[in-house]
Amino acid sequence: MDDLREIGQRIAELREACGTTRDELAAELGVEKAVYAGYEENGQDIPISVIYRIARKFGVDLTEILTGTAAKLNTYHIIKAGQGRSINRYEGYRYQDLAFRYSHKIMQPLLVTLDPSDLPAEPVTHGGQEFNMVIEGKMIFTFDGRDFILDKGDSVYFNPIHPHGQRCEGNEKTIFLTVIAE
Repeated sequence: MDDLREIGQRIAELREACGTTRDELAAELGVEKAVYAGYEENGQDIPISVIYRIARKFGVDLTEILTGTAAKLNTYHIIKAGQGRSINRYEGYRYQDLAFRYSHKIMQPLLVTLDPSDLPAEPVTHGGQEFNMVIEGKMIFTFDGRDFILDKGDSVYFNPIHPHGQRCEGNEKTIFLTVIAE
């Protein structure tokens, strides 16, 4: 764990990247503005419970805020719409949310359209970490031999060294955003 000043700086950078003001976050956390300002400016007495709530709000691992290093992703994490992760919001989605999450090498996000008539692709594997978010329709996400149905606003974040693939679910086209970080 780094010193509290560095943690306060990381929280400020994260908050700004996600478009939230200091006063908005203080109000949401139920902390007086002056007290919260001390948290960001010098890490003054910032409780671990507050750091945890901030991590959950902005969809980052607690480890990422405490140490500045993203936790290693071992398998997968499916996020249903509305569960409070900033990278999962369909309304108000910002590229910055992903850019912060994938702070190393970032590939251009790709918008993929799946047609109901498309045959399922063979499962693939590759390095890095992958994030997919359903924009329209429904998608069947296959991961390591298991199928998961993702609806509009749902997302999946996973380690693509495991066999995976996507196909359309239902009679309407599916559009999803995909980002691969090396």
